[in-house]
Parts: sequence; C-alpha cells; structure tokens
Amino acid sequence: MEYGLIGEKLGHSFSKEIHAKIGDYPYELLELPREQLAAFLSEKQFKAINVTIPYKEAALPYLSGVSPEAEKIGAVNLIVNRGGALYGYNTDYYGAKRLFERANVQVKGKKALILGSGGTRRTLYAVLSDMGAKEILTVSRSAATRRRDALSSVISYEQAKTLHADAEIIVNATPVGMFPDFDGLPLDPCDFPRLCGVIDVIYNPLCTRLIEKAREKNIPCANGLYMLAAQAVQASAIMRGVPLDETLCDKAYKEALAQKRNIVLIGMPTSGKSTVGKLLSRQAGKPYYDTDALIEQRLKKTVPEIFAESGETAFRKEECETVKEVSAKTGCIIATGGGVVLSRENIRLLKKNGKIFFLDRPKELLTAGGGRPLSSDAPALERMYEKRLPLYLAAADCRIVNDASIEDAARKILQNL
Repeated sequence: MEYGLIGEKLGHSFSKEIHAKIGDYPYELLELPREQLAAFLSEKQFKAINVTIPYKEAALPYLSGVSPEAEKIGAVNLIVNRGGALYGYNTDYYGAKRLFERANVQVKGKKALILGSGGTRRTLYAVLSDMGAKEILTVSRSAATRRRDALSSVISYEQAKTLHADAEIIVNATPVGMFPDFDGLPLDPCDFPRLCGVIDVIYNPLCTRLIEKAREKNIPCANGLYMLAAQAVQASAIMRGVPLDETLCDKAYKEALAQKRNIVLIGMPTSGKSTVGKLLSRQAGKPYYDTDALIEQRLKKTVPEIFAESGETAFRKEECETVKEVSAKTGCIIATGGGVVLSRENIRLLKKNGKIFFLDRPKELLTAGGGRPLSSDAPALERMYEKRLPLYLAAADCRIVNDASIEDAARKILQNL
C-alpha cells in the first residue's frame, strides 16, 4: 500500500472518505491482527500510514525517530517511511486541540476526567494539560493500569462517580458506544452536576449515547469527527511533504458530515416520503431504505396483512427492530412509516446518525384508503393528522412543507443540509 490506515478493527472508520476529500492520492484500510504487526512494520511496504487502536503505542519500537509531540505523548498515529527508516508523528494532538476549540469547551482551570487507558488517552492528557486544566484524572476499568501509571492519577469508574462527581470536563477515549455496539454509555453525565464540557472521540455513530445525554443537559459537547478531519489534514501534509492548509479542516469535516449523515423522512401516510426519498437517493447518490418495505420483506407479508393477522402492537415491535437496524447505517436515505413517531426510542435511534425531516403535506392533499389500516377513510385520516402532528413537530430537526412537486421538496431538503 502507498497510504492508508492500520488497526485491529476498522469497520467504524471514516478515514478513507476523509482523505479522499483532502487530496488525490490512494488511501486504503488494512485490518491487521496483532500477531502480524511486527512483520508489517518490518517489511515497510508503504509510504505512510495512519495507526489506530490498538497500535499507537505498540508501533513505537519499530521507529527510527518520533516527532516532539509523539515523544511527549508516548504514542503515534502516523508513520512515514523515509528511505526505509520509519518516523512517527502524533497528529491526534492537533486534531483534539482543534476539536476542543471548535466545540467551545473551556478547559482552563477545570477538573477533567479522561475515560480509557489506551494511546488516545495520552494525547488527550497532553491537550488538556497544555490548555490549562487544573486537574486531570484517568478513569480505567483495568486494575493493572490503576496500580501503576506514570501519566496521571488513575481511578475506577465507581470512584469517578462517588469521589469525583465535581468533575467539569469528561472526555471519552474508550470504544464504548462505538459502532456496532452504538448505544453503550461509559459514564452518565447526570452523575456530574458541575459538568460543563463533554468530548467523545468516537465519530461512528455521529451521536453517541454520551453526546446524547450531554445535549439533553445543554452541555457543550462534540463527537470526534472534527478531530478526525483535522488530524487527517495535518497527517496528509506530513505524508506528502506539503504545507499545512488549516482551511481544509472545516472543508473536510463538513463534507464528511454531509456524506455520512442520514436523511430521515417522517410524516403522514401519502405525505410523499417514499417518492421524495427515492428522488433524494438518486440526486445525493445515497442508498435508500423504507422501513415499511423492510418489514414486509422480512415477514413476507404486506403491512395491511400484518395488522389484520397480528395487530398493531406486533407491527410496532417489528418496526422498532427495523429502525434499530437501519439507524446504525450511515450515508443513506431512510423513509419511515407514518407511525414511527409513536415511539420515542425510534426517534432517539434515528437521530444517532441522521437528521430528521418532517414532510408536512397539508391534510387536504393527503389521501385516505389504499389499504392503510389506520387511515381507511377521510375522518380517520384527519383524526390521525391531528393526533400525530405534535409528535412530528417534536421529532423533526426540520419541517418541510410538501405542497408542490417532489422535486421542490427534495430541493428544500438538500438546501437545508
């Protein structure tokens, strides 16, 4: 490979897409088992590679030299091959610092908890220290790490909650909450009443449970996508030997977010979700999923048949399972059934990777019947509209009035994005 990323598991990674937005060079992802790391680095068959979990520290013995930042931190995330000699860098430092600044998380004079004991923790410790944190504690599940660690004081998760509830900054450097187990919560922000900043270096999903909880409490917070973009910009400059262009950080971040964020359509039956969704899929080049169609495919029955044979409760259970599955995807168009908003859990999951658009078609333009079990006639349709309208408005990130053509609705959505 010429350029790329090595790690043990890379199913969550957006690095290939990020680098494609920075420059025109080949970039590959290589999942590397631990027992193959030594041979890979010894053979040196690459120009430059990024390094992620769990090799940021393990790669150090194979390097001829490291940058001052990498030496201070004790971990690398970039290795450059210069004539057979490998040199290590840590561009995560630059990315993390830019992330704190962009998220407006004020660190100076604050007490901070770093969750996790891996290589990324070292980077975050250096950033927090340089930004003036008053106290930095590492929170680890590993008893071995807690017994001996030269970097900072190490505590357990229980100690964090009971003895350090006055923490003001939480930074997650663990994989808890990362795809595919995207609903994990390493610590609950509700246990820390003085909390005024949350950073989660995870970027897949775009909204982890930790970030979700912080937003509920109106705490300044951010995921790791901007950090990924910023560190990749600096890494790309080092790899190719070109000057650092900091304006590329925002560009790469915004383009990656637009590419990876789902467009989720909610609304009444016959509001145009399916037709607008298919058009958006063609225009944006994103795959299209219809939750009702997925349920029908799995059960090999139509929605009216499911309602008639099993009832609404059974259908809603299938709907919830389908939403959980499809909401884990990134970079797609999702058209939902009209009743998806009846479950708050559905909306929570759909917002993990998606922006929700309410296609609000005036009720006089909606159509009753068509085999739909809950809107079989005009009065039933009107009652449903009045009941669900507040739910659609509460769930939506954006309301799109769909009273013209499907092209007009699609244009409004893409303009909003």
